[in-house]
Amino acid sequence: MAPTVGEYYANKNVLITGATGFVGKILVEKLLRSCPELNTIYLLLRQKKGVSSEERLRDLISNKLFNPLRAKQPEVFTKLRLVAGDILEEELGLSNDDRQELQRCCHVVFHSAACVRFDQKLKDAVNLNTTGTLRVLKLAEKMENLEVLVHISTAYCRCELDVLEEKLYPAVHKPAWIMDIVDWMDDSMLDYLEPKLIAPEPNTYAYTKAITEDMVAEYGKKFPVAIARPSIVVASLKEPIPGWVDNLNGPTGLIIGSGKGVIRTMHCEPSYLADAMPVDVVVNACILLAFATAIERPQEAKFFNVTMSGALRCTWGEMIRLGEYWVNMFPPTMALWYPGGSIKSYWLWHQFCLVTTQLIPAYLIDVLLFLLGKKTFMVKVQERISHGLDVLQYYTTKEWYFKNTNFIALRSKVSEADNETFFTDVSKVDVNDYLKNYMIGAREYCCKEDPSNLERARKLHNIRYYVDRVTRCILIFLLCWFLYSYAHVFTAAIEYLDVSLKNISPY
Repeated sequence: MAPTVGEYYANKNVLITGATGFVGKILVEKLLRSCPELNTIYLLLRQKKGVSSEERLRDLISNKLFNPLRAKQPEVFTKLRLVAGDILEEELGLSNDDRQELQRCCHVVFHSAACVRFDQKLKDAVNLNTTGTLRVLKLAEKMENLEVLVHISTAYCRCELDVLEEKLYPAVHKPAWIMDIVDWMDDSMLDYLEPKLIAPEPNTYAYTKAITEDMVAEYGKKFPVAIARPSIVVASLKEPIPGWVDNLNGPTGLIIGSGKGVIRTMHCEPSYLADAMPVDVVVNACILLAFATAIERPQEAKFFNVTMSGALRCTWGEMIRLGEYWVNMFPPTMALWYPGGSIKSYWLWHQFCLVTTQLIPAYLIDVLLFLLGKKTFMVKVQERISHGLDVLQYYTTKEWYFKNTNFIALRSKVSEADNETFFTDVSKVDVNDYLKNYMIGAREYCCKEDPSNLERARKLHNIRYYVDRVTRCILIFLLCWFLYSYAHVFTAAIEYLDVSLKNISPY
């Protein structure tokens, strides 16, 4: 009889890379809470920006995300074991003692560490996403008791395909060649070749994820490997806190930017389906696919598209409309202007609105700040926003379908109780309620807004509404006055043109 998920993870030792990332944090919390007999979780953490590995572990544990767990099981954090290391260093920068302990004791590896910036230079993206993964694979190869390695990739690894199946797509270039090229080639030549190398992928993130999958799959012949391909990862659905999110990537940045009045236009096809998965569902899927792959021990890598794929049909237009409603219900305290604007199907119309509603006001604000002797910032903010929108809008103006039979089949491989604990069925999600929690979470955890300030924020939001309406009326009045004042000029020009046309001889 197959064990339950909890029974499988009992007495297991798990290694997690990228534990301080968006997915990594939820993965650590879920394993601690829902696999009570788990023995040890090794966390590979590096020193970052002068902050030591030990301090980063303390910061991780003190995150609000762990408050519910801390209140019920304060002793559970003793299961976390820091492993100081860095995927950018040879042999992960591990000490000899840590390396030997991992090789002797580790049963499950979750490789979540990655560069998620779409605009990263190719050399940096390859070093993080491909070479870093190779170092993890080489360590895993020497683990005496390894039962499964889970590599977290993305459903957008082959953007040129309209349909992505749960199978390996051979890399356009051999990963070893690309790692060698970025190692010896100078930056200027690499920058020149980058567009040609990554084509037809839209960015270095998708390209490096694609070639890395090919490399990981090769190791599937040596030990059980599962490759998870989540779609756009967004705020948590239920656990441990509904709506929890701690970064400004993807849709979260749009929600906050529009709520603060700095994003007023977006190039998007509103009728296209939005495929986005809550982070806790992604984590549950990773835990289940690790369990299933370890039990089945396949002779080659298994792929799981952790995606909606029609289970819940929600278009970008519906999502943005509902998001706008909840932005107005839970506004930020500090904002530049009242939220407004809309999505645009036509690129030229979007560009016109971008200039008139975002860039020109940004320059006007900076001119005013300069005249007042203050530091200017709005033009730089808008330049960053415009760049971010250019990157994101590739995914909102194209539609994909992801086959996810393997992902859905996970539910049939575990008990009803495990399906409740590690829920992956999103077909009955209330989108409106979810987006409400999303907005509340983004406001509290990304903007660091105190929930007790909500009433004050709503009062300021109402003031911004009236200022916005008064300003619009003034601008309309000035436009009408200008047209009225110079009507005779336009009339004279039209009369002159009419006379000129009549006097033109066809011979």
